[in-house]
Amino acid sequence: MAETLNVALVGYGYAGKTFHAPLIAAVPGMALAAIVSSGKDKVVADWPQVAVHAGVDTVLADPAIGLIVIATPNDTHFDLARRALEAGKHVVVDKPFTVTVAEARELDAIAQKARRVLSVFHNRRWDADFLTLKALIDTGKLGDVVQFESHFDRFRPQVRSRWREADVPGAGLWYDLGPHIVDQTLQLFGKPDAVYADFAKRRNGAQATDYFHVLLRYPATRVILHGSVLVPGGGPRFAVHGTLASYIKHGLDVQEDQLKAGRQPGCDGWGVDHQHGIRYVGDADVPGVEPVATLPGDYRHYYAGVRDAVTAGAANPVPAAEAILVMEIIELAIRAAEARRELALP
Repeated sequence: MAETLNVALVGYGYAGKTFHAPLIAAVPGMALAAIVSSGKDKVVADWPQVAVHAGVDTVLADPAIGLIVIATPNDTHFDLARRALEAGKHVVVDKPFTVTVAEARELDAIAQKARRVLSVFHNRRWDADFLTLKALIDTGKLGDVVQFESHFDRFRPQVRSRWREADVPGAGLWYDLGPHIVDQTLQLFGKPDAVYADFAKRRNGAQATDYFHVLLRYPATRVILHGSVLVPGGGPRFAVHGTLASYIKHGLDVQEDQLKAGRQPGCDGWGVDHQHGIRYVGDADVPGVEPVATLPGDYRHYYAGVRDAVTAGAANPVPAAEAILVMEIIELAIRAAEARRELALP
């Protein structure tokens, strides 16, 4: 029987508490052995059997810890990941990978030199709606995709006092949600030719970007990535148009809400989205309408992949090179918005 991979989670804010801790604990062959947090009481209330440390040095020095998961504010990712790799640990970093492309490349170089697994938590590759859309594209049921719209809209009109909405590096909606939908786009279409972007702070008192509209140009496809916190009615999550059919899907993947409600990953109904999409076929004026059952999603597949990469030399589920390309587009979009023109990828 394979040895259990002991994991230390660094950070117990929203990402650590909601996503990483329950997912790690739910994957066979992994053990949530330690959590690094200044809020010991909060951790103990949720995980009384897990060791809690106030600082990262203890877990970096512990030979029993094989994997460090970093779920701290974005501008701390680079330094913590560097220290963990240099301590000989395998590392998972929550998205965004880092706040600059240069930092991301440096971490990749350190990991390669240390021969350690370095992976980035792009969990939304395992969203139910994305898996369904990918299957439709892969099987040719939409034909050649000519227009792809990915929306991540919410209604949060009040600016909250938290680092994600502060005027600090790596904050704002583009760094928060952009990595998710950029990564999904790259999984579907690969590297674009050019990027155009528009960013704004639309709420009263906003200190960080709370609106983005980004166009990725491919030779035969146009990709629109859009996010806003001022969309009370919501819109489609995906609107995809191909030479044979269109696919429209409303609603977000349910796993985040399930985790927030305290449901255990893998429980009955886990990742099951009952809000199906629609495939429109034929004439634009009188299209055929076909409901598309949504495949179940499961974020556990990410951590199962990390486990296998560390313990058995399997493929990294999200290697650093793929996360670096995400950061290149995140950064290039910011420059394109500042220049108010389209910029080509190198």
